[in-house]
Amino acid sequence: MSERRAYLYKGIGETVGVVTLDGRPERLVAQWEGDDPLDAEGVRGVARVKTIERAFNAAFVALPGGADLLLALKPDMPKLVEGQVVEVEIRSPSRRDKSAVARYVGPAEGEPRVLAHAPTIDELLRLWVKSGSPTQGLAALEAVEAAEAEALATVFALPGGGDVSIEATRALVAVDVDLGGRDGDSKRAARAANMAAFATTARVLRLKGLAGLVVFDLVGRGHDGPALTTAARNAFAVDNPGVGIGPISKFGALEMIVPRRAKPILDRLLNESGGLSARAGARRLVRAFEREGRAAPGGKLAGRCGPAVAEAFAALDAALADTIGRRFTLAVAADWPNDRLEVASS
Repeated sequence: MSERRAYLYKGIGETVGVVTLDGRPERLVAQWEGDDPLDAEGVRGVARVKTIERAFNAAFVALPGGADLLLALKPDMPKLVEGQVVEVEIRSPSRRDKSAVARYVGPAEGEPRVLAHAPTIDELLRLWVKSGSPTQGLAALEAVEAAEAEALATVFALPGGGDVSIEATRALVAVDVDLGGRDGDSKRAARAANMAAFATTARVLRLKGLAGLVVFDLVGRGHDGPALTTAARNAFAVDNPGVGIGPISKFGALEMIVPRRAKPILDRLLNESGGLSARAGARRLVRAFEREGRAAPGGKLAGRCGPAVAEAFAALDAALADTIGRRFTLAVAADWPNDRLEVASS
């Protein structure tokens, strides 16, 4: 039977939650100081219709103080006009290149206003893992750093051999199943690898916060369509409602739709060039200072990082000093990338 555990890390400028599934990270959610509280799944309120895009069968609406939300126009909805107020709920938060998506709840009156905020990370963890309170402290930090490392990976080993590569593009998430050195009859080995790939991919997509169109390039030929479709449906059952699975094509590809609900964690961890973001690097630097500070309670701490990380670190400097004391210095290395950090004590 599968076992899920929850971890809650409250650090300087960040609150991070992790859920593990049988010891492997399954979910990673974060709130950073300065986040837009209205850009999250579950926010509900009265929004004003700003523009209607008939060509796209959609409208843009906005909550007071929030960014524009995309609202799909459906046949069972009343006809909307610009300036009208409607009650909406955010179904999926914004992504790096996409607006947040809202669903129509019903007509509304009065001024635009927020009716309900999104669940906190603690509340989300208790929703996903119903047994006991989330683990905190050093164990939670270790779980966060392990989850971040896995979220940044692309290739994941499959139990029994082989691996799966998971890469997101603008249009879809591509999943390539590789047999590797899996032993046994080739057809049976291919079937086992494909079955394992669904379970691993479902976990990793939740971890990364990826969804939408997902295409599996299955290994082998002559696939047992009903068996593999059932395996896929079981692996993604916790992502319902909204999961849709298509038939296996003659080219050995299986397409499915997974509903978008979470902001991709890679939008936080990576910059537009695919490297570690400056804000993520600054939080790693803070954690390193805290870790070294615990190891050397009376020592002076010296850190070093690139210029972008140093700029992002400035917003966390005062809070770090309040936590460990003003016993640290930071030097800037002009040619260091965001993921190169050093902290030492003396």
